[in-house]
Amino acid sequence: MPQLSKSEISSIMANASIIPVFYHADPDVTMQVVQACYKGGCKVFEYTNRGEKAKSNFPAIKKFIQENCPGMILGIGSILNAEQAMEFVELGADFIVSPILDKKTGKWCSKNDIYWVPGCGTLTECAKALTYGADIIKVFPGNVLGPGFVKAVLGPMPMLKLMPTGGVEPTEKSLNEWFKAGVVCVGIGSQLISGDVIKNNDFSKLESDVKNAFTILAQSGH
Repeated sequence: MPQLSKSEISSIMANASIIPVFYHADPDVTMQVVQACYKGGCKVFEYTNRGEKAKSNFPAIKKFIQENCPGMILGIGSILNAEQAMEFVELGADFIVSPILDKKTGKWCSKNDIYWVPGCGTLTECAKALTYGADIIKVFPGNVLGPGFVKAVLGPMPMLKLMPTGGVEPTEKSLNEWFKAGVVCVGIGSQLISGDVIKNNDFSKLESDVKNAFTILAQSGH
């Protein structure tokens, strides 16, 4: 089970601002990505269950973070059911992220004091997510819903803590639009960790891009 409580992870997540979202079959590549993001200022990383190597890679990535990235927490994304959540929590996941709102996953995580971020695409789903024990809610797919969705749902439910994933870019325009709409943090995948970075092993560029994204947020007061 995770060493940190849900409330501790809630605080870390809410203050993270930018959460890299990534999967690669080679754990060494993932470790280099993690380290570049950490050096750039990230304190939260989401490895996704998007390939057959996810389960076997996860413990090694977790160990790497514990030894090289003090203060960083590691979650697992693309979790579709409670069984997958259980498996990855046993492997050391600090939190669970789902692209969907699955009641059984939420109830299991709540019962076991596991931090769970469900994916929601309507105000009704967001309301249900709270009753299932969610804290921060993943707005997904962010590229379809957009900042306007965030602004609209926060009208009747201003207590919602929202994290869009998909469609968020590490640019001044994109980050400002999302944060002005009212999100607490954003998940960024290939827009931040590009195919070119991986192909060229250009992890110093990734570190620089992450630092730049945090600078944009700091300058705009987020």
